[in-house]
Parts: sequence; C-alpha cells; structure tokens
Amino acid sequence: MSNTGLHPALERADALYELRRYDEAKALLGQRLAEDPEDVGAWVRLARCLAEQGERAEALEATERALAIDPEHISALLQHARALQSNSRITEAEEPLREVIRLAPEYWYGYALLGHWLYRIRALRFGQANGGTVTQEALTGFLREADELALTAIRLAPEEVFPYEVRWGIARMADDEAVKNEMDRAILRLDPHHPEALARHTRQAATAPGVKAAEAAGLYADALAATPDSASLQQGLDHASYRLLRGVRWIALLSLGLAGTMLDLWTKEGEVPRELPVPLVQRLWYFVPVGVLWAVGALLRYRRLRMGVRYNLRSLIRRRRWPRIVLGQAAWAVLCALVISQVPWSGRGVPRIVFWAGLVPTLATIWFDRKKRT
Repeated sequence: MSNTGLHPALERADALYELRRYDEAKALLGQRLAEDPEDVGAWVRLARCLAEQGERAEALEATERALAIDPEHISALLQHARALQSNSRITEAEEPLREVIRLAPEYWYGYALLGHWLYRIRALRFGQANGGTVTQEALTGFLREADELALTAIRLAPEEVFPYEVRWGIARMADDEAVKNEMDRAILRLDPHHPEALARHTRQAATAPGVKAAEAAGLYADALAATPDSASLQQGLDHASYRLLRGVRWIALLSLGLAGTMLDLWTKEGEVPRELPVPLVQRLWYFVPVGVLWAVGALLRYRRLRMGVRYNLRSLIRRRRWPRIVLGQAAWAVLCALVISQVPWSGRGVPRIVFWAGLVPTLATIWFDRKKRT
C-alpha cells in the first residue's frame, strides 16, 4: 500500500519500527493520536508495535479503534486479523481477511495470509462441531481450499516468497513431498539465503543414500556460509562432524588388531605361533602400516576437508562431551596397541588382557552411540 502523503510522524514511526525501537515509536504515535484521534494509519502502526512487544489485548483494541474509523482500511483489516490470531481467536480472523480479498482482489497478501490460516480455522470449527475430532477426509478438503488461495497468491505475486512458504506448509500437512520440494526450489530461487528452505534443501542432500560424512559436512558448511545464524544447519554440521570423528575409532581398532596379529595372540589349532619376544626390527616395522593407516585414514582426510568443517571439528570437541569421549577412546585403543607391539613380551597372557582392554570398551561404545547425533 502506498505511503504517498504520509504524515511525517508516521514516517518516523515506521523508521523506528524497522530499528525495533518500539517504545519510541509508540510514544511518537501516541503524540500523533493526541493531535488527531482519527488517524487510522497511526492506530494501525500502534497496534503493530504493541503486538511486537507482546501486548496482544492492547493491539487488538487498537485495530478495533482503527476499523471503527474506517471499516474498509486494508492495513487495519490485516492487522486486526493478526491481532485476533495472536489472541487465540483465529476462527474470527477469516472474516477480516475475506473482506481484504473483496476490497482488494488483486492484492496477493490477503489470499496468502488466509491460505496460511484457513485449514486451521476450518479444522477448529469442524472439531468444535464434532467433539474435537477432525476426519482425514475433512482435513484434505480444508487443505485443498487453502492451497487454492496460496496458488492465487502465487499467481498474483510470483516474485514474493511468502505465498510459496504458505504452500509449503500446506504440503507438509498433506504429506506431499513433491510439492514441498517444488516450493523449496521456488523459495531458494527468489531468496538463496532463506534459512528454513536452505536448511531443508541441505538436509535432504546431506542425508541422501550414499552421501559420506565428509561430503555432508561440506554441504552444511556451504549452507552455513550463506546463513550463519541457522541453528538447524549448525546442528546438521555438528552431526556430520561427529560422524567424521567416529571414524577415527575404527582406525584405532585396526591399529590394535595389527598389534595383536604381530604377536600371534590367537592362532588356529595346529599352528605354531612365532617366538617371543618379537625382534626389535619387527616391532619398529609395526609403525609403517599403522602410520599409513593414520596418514590416509585421518590426516589426509582431515586436510581435504573444507576449512569451515575443520574449524567446526575443533569447536565441536570443545563444546560437546561425546566427541571428547570418542577421541579419548581412540587414544586408549592406540595406547593399548603400542603397549602390545613395542614391549618385548615373553608371554602372551598380559598382551591378551591389554588387547581386550583396548577392544571391548571401544566396541561397546561404538554400538551404543551408533545412532547418537552428538
């Protein structure tokens, strides 16, 4: 709606509202209403500031004052509908929104907001009339009606994001994955940094079958670079980073297995185990395959990670307990492997105990946290 001829006090109030200086905006609007109690725009703006500060009843009263002056004021009708919804009177919000559509049939926002709430309104009314129960058939009809409104809003304003968000929410209620994906693509086309759509799109790509932890972490890191305040994306990156850390334990267990093999801790019946103690050269040779394991499986893999993922790995270890447990277990398994492989044992009894001490706690925890996120 045009601001042509807007009173200077209302322009200043709009600027203060954008800066979230609601108390100052309210004071200025109060002065304006003292001068002209019939200024509908001032009442609407006052209601908006009151709503932002959680003064819902007062916001509703301000919209009623505005509509008493001008019952066909579009912004007043929209703000009145919002105030009704925030005061838990959403079923009454349909009437002012229908009036907006009647008065401004080419204004997309009335259709979008009504589509956003309509299936809830219909479900509440249906439930009140049927003992609190809403049938699936009835809900499908409500969603279809709401979807038609959202589609009308999209037709009227194809470059606005909100109608696509509304249709995504309707598709979620209808469990329509195809429409949800279509709406996410449309939202990201209009707003590549849209936090929710970007988080959903990234999560879908990162959790697709066959996507490895390093690739998933890279996807989340790229998305976080665009929307650094997204808690959902940060959670996804933390989970992918934790998956990377868990892989370190398997390298540690392989190191432990190589140490046990070097000492022939378990031999088949009829086989003669090698003599103990193992010569020094063979004990030192143990570091060659183990070094290759760690260089390829951990160091090289780490160096290939994006810088953002590296930073998050270090941050995750500082912030969360389980990543520290994982690294501690890997270190313990490696320590047991070194004790087995580097001490010149003359018998196999103690090395077997050390082997099980390194293996069992680590394997048990791998099983325990196989579905753990962080």
